[in-house]
Amino acid sequence: MTSRAFWALTFGSIGVVYGDIGTSPLYALREAVLATGGSHGVVTQAAVLGVLSLIFWALIVVVTLKYVVLLLRADNNGEGGTLALTALAFTALGRRTPLVLGLGIVGAAMFYGSTLITPALSVLSAVEGLNVATDAFEPYVLPITVVILIALFSVQSHGTARVSTLFAPITTVWFLVLAFAGAAEIAGNPRVLMALNPYYGLNFLLTHGMVGLVTLGAVFLVVTGSEALYNDLGHFGRRPIQTAWLYLVLPALLLNYFGQGALVLAQPEKISNPFYLLFPDWALYPMVALATMATAIASQAVITGAYSITRQAMQLGFLPRMEVRHTSESQAGQIYMPRVNWLLLTGVLLLVFMFRSSSELASAYVLAVAATVLVAGLLGFIVIWRLWHWSLGWTIAVMAPLLFVDVAFVMAAMLKLVEGAWLPVLVGMMLILVMLTWMRGTKLLAQKTRRIEVPFEPLIKSLESKPPHLVPGTAVFLSADPEFAPTALLHNLKHNKVLHEHNVILTIKNEDIPRVAPADRVQLAPVSDKFMRMTLHFGFVERPNVPKALAIARKKGWQFDIMSTSFFLSQRTVRPDARSGMPQWQDRLFVYLAHNADDASNYFQLPTDRVVAIGTQVTV
Repeated sequence: MTSRAFWALTFGSIGVVYGDIGTSPLYALREAVLATGGSHGVVTQAAVLGVLSLIFWALIVVVTLKYVVLLLRADNNGEGGTLALTALAFTALGRRTPLVLGLGIVGAAMFYGSTLITPALSVLSAVEGLNVATDAFEPYVLPITVVILIALFSVQSHGTARVSTLFAPITTVWFLVLAFAGAAEIAGNPRVLMALNPYYGLNFLLTHGMVGLVTLGAVFLVVTGSEALYNDLGHFGRRPIQTAWLYLVLPALLLNYFGQGALVLAQPEKISNPFYLLFPDWALYPMVALATMATAIASQAVITGAYSITRQAMQLGFLPRMEVRHTSESQAGQIYMPRVNWLLLTGVLLLVFMFRSSSELASAYVLAVAATVLVAGLLGFIVIWRLWHWSLGWTIAVMAPLLFVDVAFVMAAMLKLVEGAWLPVLVGMMLILVMLTWMRGTKLLAQKTRRIEVPFEPLIKSLESKPPHLVPGTAVFLSADPEFAPTALLHNLKHNKVLHEHNVILTIKNEDIPRVAPADRVQLAPVSDKFMRMTLHFGFVERPNVPKALAIARKKGWQFDIMSTSFFLSQRTVRPDARSGMPQWQDRLFVYLAHNADDASNYFQLPTDRVVAIGTQVTV
């Protein structure tokens, strides 16, 4: 990577990766101090210093040590995220274990829960700044929020690169303003720096009982968005993300949080909105405008992460096929998924109208992110121990303290279950149900189809002894199992009573690695003069492109002419069956998912004028 490309990616990551965690100062310290009893007008020095100490060490331990130092190195050939880490754990253990599979599904589902909440919470918290100036804006907070969210999701189709080019300058200005505003307040009240001592945070937790645990849950708001560092790894790369954090984002966040703390220590009544009250009156409206832009950008980190994790889930067999559009020729990880985009927007708008304020949403937010972070820690433990070959003792010594912190945050967040944290749990459970249904349904469908399929080898012998009418050209039959004759081949022989001169039984395999090297893409196995088996291998972040892969096969000696080749697909219509092996409701859910999956010819990028789809009806 050239120096220019590195700094371009570093600058772009500021706008995409760090928007979420960068807007936490809008509400995090306020919610944490209010959790100590500040809402009743009781803001003590011990509470402020305790909260600031917890904020400082949360940013150092959870974000800097766990994500920036450790997990960003646990990339799966350049890709990050919960499912990329799950695939790495599969590789480390040498097989797919139910425990790792379950952790991956739970982590992915909870990430989706936080993805719904982030845009709603971030944009609401910024627009609510208008209320600091005057109550006259209160009726317009929700409409303005809705307009901003619709505009944000509408620009996603232009791609991460263009979006980050637009967003990075704004976010960089945002972090610089955070730093200067905080530093000015710290200069006037430097005693706030005593909170760097971990004693204040630990003492607060140990002496405040249940209040301390509730406060810890609110403190976790400062690290929400940290999971985006890892989920967006494929979009920008490890070094640009690390550089942006260490040299700009972390210093700016710490200065602003401590600046807010200094303000509240000096004037406890300003706990109502310590972020906006850091600024003079003349700067309030410009700051609301800047914060509104920054919070719209904050949503970008989780939106791009949602695209990445959905594509990985599809390739790993957790979700049905959906359309994937690549938006960059140089960065393979930069994609756009229309269906995911508009489903997210629908969910986000529903949340805005349900909760109507950032304080109400804050309780719901923490649990989703805390659970995602805990799952990443558990999977990271397996990877560090078994794949990096650290000794068990060293792995425990490094990871146990980090996992202890993760568990503490999850327990603290669980206290808010009734107040709104039930929402990401509900969303997560629904998505877990969808993933398990799809995996179970596809397995049952494969088993049922196999019972009625014709073994391939006996069919070849039969065709050789009694050959049908031969027609020129090549026929490519897609098949999930090359040991059995594709349904499209059988129907072609039955109804058209012809056989092509050259026939390829094509199987596409999804591997537990992000990308497959071109040299390993194609496997050829001649069966007879007229038949050949071909297997194409694709990684879980790749969109299968069959024509390009066939061009690689031609370099290996296979005679291939796209203009004389026809692709035969078995277009299955799935119907529910009372004897499917699943409950009837789950059976119907699988049928719905199958009917709404992306068309195979589009997903595999087959030339539309060369595809022959032969319909069959199957029950599951």
